[in-house]
This record gives sequence, C-alpha cells and structure tokens, in this order.
Amino acid sequence: MTFDPIAVRLEAARSVVRDAAQLALSLRPAPGGPSGTLKGRQDYLTEADGAVEALVSRRIQELFPEDGFQGEENGATRQGRFRWVVDPIDGTSNYARGRDRWCVSLGLLEGDEPVAGVIEAPALGEVFTASKGKGAFLNGKPIKASPITNTQEAMIEMGWSSRVPAETFNEKIAAIMALGAMPRSGGSGALALADVACGRSDGYLEIVIQLWDVAAALAILAESGAAVSPFLQTGGLTGGATILAAAPGVAKALSAAVNVEI
Repeated sequence: MTFDPIAVRLEAARSVVRDAAQLALSLRPAPGGPSGTLKGRQDYLTEADGAVEALVSRRIQELFPEDGFQGEENGATRQGRFRWVVDPIDGTSNYARGRDRWCVSLGLLEGDEPVAGVIEAPALGEVFTASKGKGAFLNGKPIKASPITNTQEAMIEMGWSSRVPAETFNEKIAAIMALGAMPRSGGSGALALADVACGRSDGYLEIVIQLWDVAAALAILAESGAAVSPFLQTGGLTGGATILAAAPGVAKALSAAVNVEI
C-alpha cells in the first residue's frame, strides 16, 4: 500500500478539529450582547480564539512535528514542507453573541498549494472536508457547486470588512443586485465559501480576507468544481487579498460585474 501523507494528515485533522470545535462550543457565550474584546470595528477576540488555536497547534505539533503551522492569533510559528493554517473561530462576531454561524477552519498547504481542509461548524452539526484529487464532502456525503446558470436565480454572498471603504462595498453589492441576484451576508467567510462548494450559494465575494479565513475552503472549493479567483497569486499568501468564488455557470458574469478575475 502506498503511503499517502495528505490522507494521513486529513484523517488526523478531522479528529483535531472535532476536539477544537467542541472546546469552542463549550466556551461559547450565551445569546445576548457581544462577549469579548474588539481588535477593530466588528472584529472580536474571545477567550476561545486563543484556547482553540493553542489546542490545534499543540496537537498538530505532537502528530506532525516536521510540519509548519500558522494561526490567526500567533502567526507563523513553525516552518515545513506541509503548512497547517488555522482560523480558531471564523465568524467571531456571531460566536461572541452566542449565534450558531461560526466554525473552526484548518487548512493544509504543501508548499504554496492548498491540498486539504476541514471546516467544522459544531453548532450547525456540519463538517466539510476535502483533499486533493479525492473530492469534497459535507458530513461524509459528496458535494458539488451549484449547476445554476442564470444570475437572476442566483444567491450571492458578500463579506463585510471595516478595512473596505463603504463606497466599495456598496458598489459591489449594487453590481450583484444589477445581475438580478439575491445578496446575502452571514458573517463567516469560511462557511460562505463552503456554501458555494456545496451549492447552497452561487457566489461569495470578499474584498479583503486573510489566508487563515480561506485556507481550508480553497481545497474544498477546488474539489467541488467551483470557480475561484487566484487568491494566493494576488497577495493572499502574505496578507489580505480579494477572493471571489462562484458556481461555474455564473462565474463569468459575476466576475465581470464585480471586476474581479476568476
């Protein structure tokens, strides 16, 4: 039997993320006003962010001491051929208010190529997984991007960020609506991209997003057949960059409307 280092790592990642997600769930604030501190406008930091990242970092180091590791809170702490990238709580503004739409996201890169990913949303009971050449799955069942071809039937999500001028956000939303599409915004970039991968959504745009937000989703999107902008090649490896993911049948029209290459 041929040893598959990516398959071994994905199986381990599923277990690590499962435990991390349960830790986050146990620490989730009760519904109500936001709990935690603000790093910036609508950019929350909770006790769980640090605790979850520490758990994932420690477990990955124990399992794969030769691998690199990068987290949202502590940056790149180890280097290696394989690099794990974690967002301990994606959708922290939702999490801080006791809402359900948030997740733990753990992606695996080999060099600069996304090769596997796990996204678990424990409050929703959902786990997205994928590895290069092996397909994408939601709770163990194969997923594919939406077959939709008519933008007037499309549902498109756009992420909001305080780093993006209001005029830019409004311009892009207007362009989406001009296609006849229905706009959405759910507060979790990783889950929004996963929704494109499984066909719940027909597109997702965020003008400035970080690698830890999308590392796991990039592998899931690739295996689902979704069209994706060249995020890593346009600055996403080292800082904030734009991402556009879409169902193949509406990708060209959406790309032209929001002026983002796909």
